[in-house]
Amino acid sequence: MMQVQYMKPFYTKITGDKLRLVFAYQYFSILKENEIFHFIPIEGKEMIINLNTQQIENISEVFVFQKGNRFIRLPLYQLLLITNVHEHLTPILESATPKPQLPLISSVTVGEVDQLITELEQKNIDYLIDQALLDKNKALFFELLQQKNHQLGGFEN
Repeated sequence: MMQVQYMKPFYTKITGDKLRLVFAYQYFSILKENEIFHFIPIEGKEMIINLNTQQIENISEVFVFQKGNRFIRLPLYQLLLITNVHEHLTPILESATPKPQLPLISSVTVGEVDQLITELEQKNIDYLIDQALLDKNKALFFELLQQKNHQLGGFEN
Protein backbone atom coordinates (compact mmCIF):
# COMPACT_ATOMS: atom_id res chain seq x y z
CA MET A 1 0.00 0.00 0.00
CA MET A 2 1.15 3.50 -0.75
CA GLN A 3 0.94 6.29 1.78
CA VAL A 4 0.60 10.01 1.40
CA GLN A 5 3.76 11.47 2.90
CA TYR A 6 2.90 15.15 2.49
CA MET A 7 -0.12 16.94 1.08
CA LYS A 8 -0.60 20.69 1.12
CA PRO A 9 -2.62 22.49 -1.53
CA PHE A 10 -0.74 25.28 -3.29
CA TYR A 11 -4.06 27.08 -3.80
CA THR A 12 -7.58 26.66 -2.42
CA LYS A 13 -10.76 28.35 -3.54
CA ILE A 14 -14.38 27.95 -2.52
CA THR A 15 -16.93 28.67 -5.23
CA GLY A 16 -20.50 28.02 -4.13
CA ASP A 17 -20.54 24.49 -2.73
CA LYS A 18 -17.28 23.46 -4.43
CA LEU A 19 -13.81 23.48 -2.90
CA ARG A 20 -11.01 23.55 -5.42
CA LEU A 21 -7.60 22.30 -4.24
CA VAL A 22 -4.72 22.95 -6.63
CA PHE A 23 -1.43 21.17 -6.08
CA ALA A 24 2.02 22.18 -7.29
CA TYR A 25 5.41 20.50 -7.45
CA GLN A 26 6.62 19.30 -4.02
CA TYR A 27 3.31 20.15 -2.32
CA PHE A 28 2.19 16.54 -2.54
CA SER A 29 4.27 13.38 -2.11
CA ILE A 30 3.61 9.69 -1.63
CA LEU A 31 5.64 6.91 -0.09
CA LYS A 32 5.88 3.63 -2.02
CA GLU A 33 8.15 0.85 -0.79
CA ASN A 34 10.15 3.30 1.37
CA GLU A 35 10.73 5.65 -1.57
CA ILE A 36 9.27 9.14 -1.78
CA PHE A 37 7.65 10.16 -5.06
CA HIS A 38 6.88 13.86 -5.56
CA PHE A 39 3.85 15.16 -7.37
CA ILE A 40 4.48 16.83 -10.70
CA PRO A 41 1.68 18.82 -12.38
CA ILE A 42 1.99 17.41 -15.91
CA GLU A 43 -1.54 15.97 -16.09
CA GLY A 44 -4.07 16.57 -13.32
CA LYS A 45 -3.27 19.10 -10.65
CA GLU A 46 -6.53 19.77 -8.79
CA MET A 47 -9.20 18.12 -6.69
CA ILE A 48 -12.73 19.46 -6.79
CA ILE A 49 -14.68 18.59 -3.66
CA ASN A 50 -18.41 19.05 -3.18
CA LEU A 51 -18.72 20.61 0.28
CA ASN A 52 -22.29 19.34 0.76
CA THR A 53 -21.46 15.68 0.13
CA GLN A 54 -17.73 15.81 1.01
CA GLN A 55 -17.09 13.83 -2.19
CA ILE A 56 -14.35 14.42 -4.76
CA GLU A 57 -16.04 15.16 -8.06
CA ASN A 58 -13.16 14.81 -10.53
CA ILE A 59 -12.10 11.28 -9.57
CA SER A 60 -10.87 10.49 -13.08
CA GLU A 61 -8.21 13.25 -12.86
CA VAL A 62 -4.74 11.62 -13.18
CA PHE A 63 -2.01 12.67 -10.75
CA VAL A 64 1.60 11.94 -11.63
CA PHE A 65 4.37 11.38 -9.09
CA GLN A 66 8.08 11.19 -9.90
CA LYS A 67 11.28 9.90 -8.34
CA GLY A 68 14.26 10.35 -10.65
CA ASN A 69 13.30 8.87 -14.00
CA ARG A 70 10.45 6.75 -12.58
CA PHE A 71 6.83 7.89 -12.67
CA ILE A 72 3.64 6.75 -11.00
CA ARG A 73 0.36 7.73 -12.68
CA LEU A 74 -2.67 7.48 -10.40
CA PRO A 75 -6.24 8.48 -11.16
CA LEU A 76 -7.79 10.16 -8.13
CA TYR A 77 -10.22 7.26 -7.59
CA GLN A 78 -7.26 4.89 -7.29
CA LEU A 79 -5.35 7.31 -5.06
CA LEU A 80 -8.39 7.35 -2.77
CA LEU A 81 -8.54 3.55 -2.68
CA ILE A 82 -4.90 2.62 -2.12
CA THR A 83 -3.56 5.46 0.03
CA ASN A 84 -4.37 7.29 3.25
CA VAL A 85 -5.23 10.49 1.37
CA HIS A 86 -8.45 10.84 3.44
CA GLU A 87 -6.35 11.44 6.57
CA HIS A 88 -4.71 14.41 4.86
CA LEU A 89 -7.88 15.74 3.26
CA THR A 90 -9.85 15.91 6.51
CA PRO A 91 -7.84 18.75 8.13
CA ILE A 92 -7.73 20.62 4.80
CA LEU A 93 -11.52 20.40 4.53
CA GLU A 94 -11.97 21.46 8.16
CA SER A 95 -9.79 24.53 7.73
CA ALA A 96 -11.28 25.48 4.37
CA THR A 97 -14.97 25.24 5.22
CA PRO A 98 -16.43 28.19 7.07
CA LYS A 99 -17.64 27.47 10.56
CA PRO A 100 -21.00 28.82 11.67
CA GLN A 101 -20.37 31.96 13.66
CA LEU A 102 -21.64 31.97 17.20
CA PRO A 103 -23.51 35.11 18.13
CA LEU A 104 -21.42 37.55 20.07
CA ILE A 105 -22.31 37.65 23.73
CA SER A 106 -22.39 41.17 25.04
CA SER A 107 -20.94 41.87 28.41
CA VAL A 108 -23.78 42.95 30.66
CA THR A 109 -23.36 44.40 34.10
CA VAL A 110 -25.11 43.08 37.18
CA GLY A 111 -27.06 46.34 37.37
CA GLU A 112 -28.36 45.85 33.83
CA VAL A 113 -29.45 42.31 34.65
CA ASP A 114 -31.21 43.50 37.82
CA GLN A 115 -32.98 46.23 35.83
CA LEU A 116 -34.10 43.70 33.22
CA ILE A 117 -35.44 41.36 35.91
CA THR A 118 -37.35 44.25 37.55
CA GLU A 119 -38.89 45.22 34.18
CA LEU A 120 -39.92 41.62 33.53
CA GLU A 121 -41.47 41.32 37.00
CA GLN A 122 -43.44 44.54 36.41
CA LYS A 123 -44.70 43.32 33.05
CA ASN A 124 -45.67 40.02 34.64
CA ILE A 125 -47.68 41.79 37.36
CA ASP A 126 -49.36 43.96 34.68
CA TYR A 127 -50.30 40.78 32.81
CA LEU A 128 -51.64 39.15 35.99
CA ILE A 129 -53.66 42.31 36.77
CA ASP A 130 -55.18 42.13 33.28
CA GLN A 131 -56.03 38.47 33.86
CA ALA A 132 -57.63 39.25 37.23
CA LEU A 133 -59.78 41.92 35.55
CA LEU A 134 -60.82 39.52 32.79
CA ASP A 135 -61.71 36.88 35.40
CA LYS A 136 -63.52 39.56 37.48
CA ASN A 137 -61.44 38.51 40.51
CA LYS A 138 -61.49 41.65 42.69
CA ALA A 139 -59.46 40.14 45.55
CA LEU A 140 -56.61 39.11 43.27
CA PHE A 141 -56.81 42.43 41.42
CA PHE A 142 -56.35 44.47 44.64
CA GLU A 143 -53.61 42.13 45.90
CA LEU A 144 -51.65 42.51 42.63
CA LEU A 145 -52.23 46.27 42.63
CA GLN A 146 -50.72 46.42 46.13
CA GLN A 147 -47.71 44.37 44.94
CA LYS A 148 -47.22 46.70 42.00
CA ASN A 149 -47.39 49.81 44.20
CA HIS A 150 -44.95 48.23 46.65
CA GLN A 151 -42.59 47.31 43.79
CA LEU A 152 -42.64 50.83 42.41
CA GLY A 153 -41.94 52.27 45.85
CA GLY A 154 -45.49 53.54 46.25
CA PHE A 155 -47.53 53.55 49.41
CA GLU A 156 -50.12 51.01 50.42
CA ASN A 157 -53.72 52.15 50.76
